[in-house]
Amino acid sequence: MLDASASYLSQDGRQDAQSPHGATGVREMANLNKVMIIGNVGTDPEMRFTPNGNPVTTFRIATSRMFTSSEGERRQETEWFTVVTWNKLAESCNQFLTKGRRAYVEGRLRTRAWEGQDGQKRSRVEIVADRVLFLDRQATAPLPEEAKVGTEEAKVGDDLAAEDLPF
Repeated sequence: MLDASASYLSQDGRQDAQSPHGATGVREMANLNKVMIIGNVGTDPEMRFTPNGNPVTTFRIATSRMFTSSEGERRQETEWFTVVTWNKLAESCNQFLTKGRRAYVEGRLRTRAWEGQDGQKRSRVEIVADRVLFLDRQATAPLPEEAKVGTEEAKVGDDLAAEDLPF
């Protein structure tokens, strides 16, 4: 459906009859509910199962930003998010994520509302993830030959080039 009356605000606040990409015949844009965050896992994941047997895992993740206040003081602001994962993704998050690990979460926002035991209405905004990437490597036990401390085999050579690294 073409909408000739669509207009956009430019960065300086002026109204523009063209799309930000210069197209004049602008299609009506579909709704979008997408969230992408990178942060530190704040709680160990908790996996449960629905009555149908589907796994669901929840965990909390924190993102931080540094900024300078109007008084010139450096401050840090942290936001906490609850993440919900389902099925295979839920199983992977439960297996590989732990408190303190860094993760990339991509999904959509969902608001849940319920009535508490005290009769108060409550709500929570959650991220329903459809993609989670584990950003830091999980600590692994060294191989027996790597456990030899003080031997030449355990030392890293100075001639190691960036091309030799496996990542």
